Amino acid sequence: MGKETGFLELDRQDRTYGDASERLKNYKEFVIPLPAETLKAQASRCMNCGIPHCHTGCPVNNIIPDWNHLVYEDDYRNALEVLHSTNNFPEFTGRICPAPCEAACTLNIVDQPVTIKSIECAIVDKGWAEGWITPKIPAKRTGKSVAVVGSGPAGMACAQQLARAGHSVTVFEKNDRVGGLMRYGIPDFKMEKHLINRRAAQMEAEGVEFKTSVEVGVSVSVNSLKENYDAVVFAGGAEEARRLDIPGSELPSVRLAMEFLTQQNKRNAGDDELRAAPRGSLTATGKHVIVIGGGDTGSDCVGTSNRQGALSVTQLEIMPKPPVHEDKAMSWPNWPLKLRTSSSHEEGCERDWAVLTKRVIGDNDVKALECVRVEWKDGKMHEVAGSEFTLQADLILLAMGFTGPRKAGMLDQAAVELDPRGNVKADTEKYQTNDEKIFSCGDMRRGQSLVVWAIREGRQCARSVDEMLMGVSELPR
Repeated sequence: MGKETGFLELDRQDRTYGDASERLKNYKEFVIPLPAETLKAQASRCMNCGIPHCHTGCPVNNIIPDWNHLVYEDDYRNALEVLHSTNNFPEFTGRICPAPCEAACTLNIVDQPVTIKSIECAIVDKGWAEGWITPKIPAKRTGKSVAVVGSGPAGMACAQQLARAGHSVTVFEKNDRVGGLMRYGIPDFKMEKHLINRRAAQMEAEGVEFKTSVEVGVSVSVNSLKENYDAVVFAGGAEEARRLDIPGSELPSVRLAMEFLTQQNKRNAGDDELRAAPRGSLTATGKHVIVIGGGDTGSDCVGTSNRQGALSVTQLEIMPKPPVHEDKAMSWPNWPLKLRTSSSHEEGCERDWAVLTKRVIGDNDVKALECVRVEWKDGKMHEVAGSEFTLQADLILLAMGFTGPRKAGMLDQAAVELDPRGNVKADTEKYQTNDEKIFSCGDMRRGQSLVVWAIREGRQCARSVDEMLMGVSELPR
């Protein structure tokens, strides 16, 4: 424990944002890191609780009090070792994880949680800046080979762990660059992509081979992987987007959020317009944009639309507006339902709740969206009589979540069992499917979730694969 009275003497202080008028001019990250002395002071607020709920709030079980104490002592190098012992990619989680650890912090009972996420990010960023993060090359090779399908956080974590155990690992990615939804779903202003490139380079030095623009189930068969590798891991994510089934939804400017976000990320990467937009250029420039879906993906569409120069942006959510403050007695230390306002919302957006879309109005393309207000009683939705209204619209972006992994191609070929929700069926002990050679982890097994859950599942799956191949495993869970 750094300072016994730290939490009594100091208020919570977190990173700030660059000015909105400036950050809307580009797609660069705009979070301003805390100075070293402020980080030290914030780390001193950690109470070293008898039962540190932050451990269980964090899906990868980060040993948070330990590295808080080390930061308080200015021992960033050992703090980095502790951080990496549970998390392969803290620079990812330090930017795009919603920080359930902070919701579980004991100080969150009084709305003053430790700035865990900011401290985590500072530790790993300093590690890279100081050159402390280098490839961990195994002392010996096992002669076993593993194919990992998907290069999102689950696939990357699984591949890195297996490579460090001495196995020969090949990662297959259908896109032209590695990273999964971190690459083409998360806007650059939330996480710049050189961070993924840097980790991929580290993994290649550790022996991981990346094969991009190779879609398993299309250009490479599942059977060929089973024949040529000792184990196969399905980590392809949950990419089947939930669609809008109302009259007019077939009009050209009703588009999926991931198509919209991917195009912009490709442009930022330097791809030409044709390569970035195989179905035609999709931008919000000069348009009235409606985003349907109130989650993080919807928020990302808001921020991207504003950077592209939308005339207006409206975000609709079918559920009621959450409370501004949660009931601590009911929710803590679990993740609370409460109103969350992102940096993208602050940049300019109209938000509306308890709204059901009824019809897209237009002839050759979108002109407006017909809606009605709803109320929820006994868990059921009821339309409010006489509450119909219409919103002007030129572009409608669907950000209503995902229903599970895509079945066509790889999963159909593999013929693995699916759970009742349509995800690949595998438990969290072995991560093994009904085909003993095939494992699955991340969103493909769990369903749509957080980057930190994907990393956890990738690590645990790697241990199970290692145990199957070698009989025993020294990899951590």
